[in-house]
Amino acid sequence: MTRRQARETALKVLFQVDIGKIEVDEAMKFMLAEDDSASEIDVSFLKRLVEGTAANLPEIDRVIAETAVEWKLERMLGTDRNILRLAVFEILFCPDIPESATVNEAVELAKIYGDDHSGKFVNGILGNVIRSGRRVDTPKG
Repeated sequence: MTRRQARETALKVLFQVDIGKIEVDEAMKFMLAEDDSASEIDVSFLKRLVEGTAANLPEIDRVIAETAVEWKLERMLGTDRNILRLAVFEILFCPDIPESATVNEAVELAKIYGDDHSGKFVNGILGNVIRSGRRVDTPKG
């Protein structure tokens, strides 16, 4: 499992939690059972992304809402919303991950899982988040 695959798996977990109202631990267990090739490092990165996003969701959603001025979170595509949540977690709380890598990976996920406009939409929102200069560095959980 590469970091890209870990992000893709994290998206799937977050989507299940958001749309399917499944508990984080249950969704993680299900996704990890699907991929027995994941190393301990891969699983650690995946858990960092999922658990960090879930634990900091109110702050992440607030930042998205403030930067997506004409879009309400509940009106966004479920895939776009969860891609943004994952990427905003990385931007705000993971100073060891380059913002450019986060944005590139998020846009690629949006192109795969979103609609024809998702890549540009995600790129625009994340650009606004980065330009805002927000950084927290100490996630909950």
